[in-house]
Amino acid sequence: MSETRYAVGIDLGTTHCALSYVDSEKSEGEDIVQALVPVPQLVTAGTVESLPLLPSFLYLPHQDEFRSSDLALPWGGDPSRIGGELARTQGTMTPIRLISSAKSWLCHPDVDRKAPILPAGAPDEVPQVSPFEASVHYLSHLRDAWNGLHPFAPLDRQEVTVTVPASFDPAARELTAEAARTVGIKHLVLLEEPQSALYSWVNDTKGDWRNQVRVGDVILVVDVGGGTTDLSLIAVTENEGALELTRVAVGEHILLGGDNMDLSLAYLLRKKLAQSGVELDRWQLQALTHGCRHAKESLLADPELELIPVVVPSRGSRLIGGSIRTELTREEVQTSLIEGFFPAVPAASRPAGRSRGALTQVGLPYAQDPAVTRHLAAFLGRQAGATEDLAGFVAQHPEASFLHPTAVLFNGGVFKADVLRQRVLEVLNQWLTAEDAPPARLLEAGDLDLAVARGAAFYAHARRHGGVRIRGGTSHTYYVGVESTMPAIPGMDPELQALCLVPFGLEEGSEPVAPPQEFGLVVGEPVRFRFFGSSVRREDEVGELLEEWLDEELEELEEIQTTLPTEERKKGEVVAVRLQAAVSEVGTLELTAIPVEPTDERWNVTFNTRGNGG
Repeated sequence: MSETRYAVGIDLGTTHCALSYVDSEKSEGEDIVQALVPVPQLVTAGTVESLPLLPSFLYLPHQDEFRSSDLALPWGGDPSRIGGELARTQGTMTPIRLISSAKSWLCHPDVDRKAPILPAGAPDEVPQVSPFEASVHYLSHLRDAWNGLHPFAPLDRQEVTVTVPASFDPAARELTAEAARTVGIKHLVLLEEPQSALYSWVNDTKGDWRNQVRVGDVILVVDVGGGTTDLSLIAVTENEGALELTRVAVGEHILLGGDNMDLSLAYLLRKKLAQSGVELDRWQLQALTHGCRHAKESLLADPELELIPVVVPSRGSRLIGGSIRTELTREEVQTSLIEGFFPAVPAASRPAGRSRGALTQVGLPYAQDPAVTRHLAAFLGRQAGATEDLAGFVAQHPEASFLHPTAVLFNGGVFKADVLRQRVLEVLNQWLTAEDAPPARLLEAGDLDLAVARGAAFYAHARRHGGVRIRGGTSHTYYVGVESTMPAIPGMDPELQALCLVPFGLEEGSEPVAPPQEFGLVVGEPVRFRFFGSSVRREDEVGELLEEWLDEELEELEEIQTTLPTEERKKGEVVAVRLQAAVSEVGTLELTAIPVEPTDERWNVTFNTRGNGG
């Protein structure tokens, strides 16, 4: 048996994880043999079942809450941490001990993602873990599930693709890659989730995708999951008579998804309870939110259901049964979600902002505007010229205010609801009609919960054995800040220029690129590297030095604070260097400074997991 017989795909999702694989020995051409790995997990105390999905929830039980024997998994497990279905269920009753949305915290640039900060806001008696640890826990669980079914082909010997949001910056990608390496995954590649969803669609068509799209098509992938909204544009191009797929744009990292919708429904029910004289505290609201998630999913999945009871644990003894009961109706769900999150807006609309309070609690940087359709309008407007340089594409009318998609693929658990898919398509086609463009057609997706894992496995197989590939490379152009030399002026910092290090579309894992200029590098004392990214400046070349740019053109990324070591130089010495930049296969930006004078010295700076370099 080949050690790399299987191509494995892991969807490390915000609300659930999934594990799929392709048996490469039994697959040939477009006849792909693919399967899902059922994941053993606790569903109640003492009961283990194998389910298609592993909910991305981690529960930290009180030492007296369960017997250790009731929390055993087939491979043992850690009784101080419960993951999966039981964690989600238990968290509805005791949300103070539940960790959710670890993936969103993993990409939060303003916190130490290796520090024990979750559950956020938990009192001192509740143990806490880091977002990184939570991610490692889910990956460990999936690894053990795989190894239990494939003891002679363990995961560390397989080709593994782990998915990340397209909008993840290099630091968040590196965190994900490190978590995978921590559990022993050796042959690792990261893949953007919208691309993975499209790979799944391609595989599901069994070769017929070439008849469903044509050269000049622009496929819009709208992926709304539990915690994020991810937008991508993939063009259909041609190379020597064969169709190709090219990713031409990705959206910003938008913390807006099913979690927001659950919370919206929870506030709706809290208002109903308040009208009947029942007030909820913070933790009860969390429990109500988890209850709304289950009720929402049930109502949207079953058109025969008109309402679902929602139960909240009581904090007092005066209520009969120790719980508070209410109900969520189908009409409330549809009205709240459609009008609140998918309103019919014009193509010129943009997400609304608001003045923020000077003081705020530490939490996730959620999108201020809940309207997915406004974020979509802004994304398409920014990318109006994204296909101008692609062969086979007809230039859009000069008065077009946004890039016109010709096809739409939906992904993410939110779009399991047909009413929400139809609403987005309806709004998009209204925009297209207003600019005399043909309506976008719908590409029918398979199981939206499993598409990302299935697409990742298909991609892992295609990388090794050949098959359709989505071209694209880096989704942003990357820059490093260069300070200008100037005399000291009270109250004024030196002017900052932005040096293009990595051009748009550079393939991950390709040869390093080097700006032609020489720069001065400060060594031996604390310094900071400021990095920037742009999804709209596509023409900038390596070495281009920007003196001015619009706020919407460049986004400042996580800076790196470090002291570049030196043994033979003076503290604060400025060394003449040339720069070299590379993007690893997992999307990490690596910057190397090489002295102009011949020497063995090298200084390396990467977007690493702690926000400091070395």
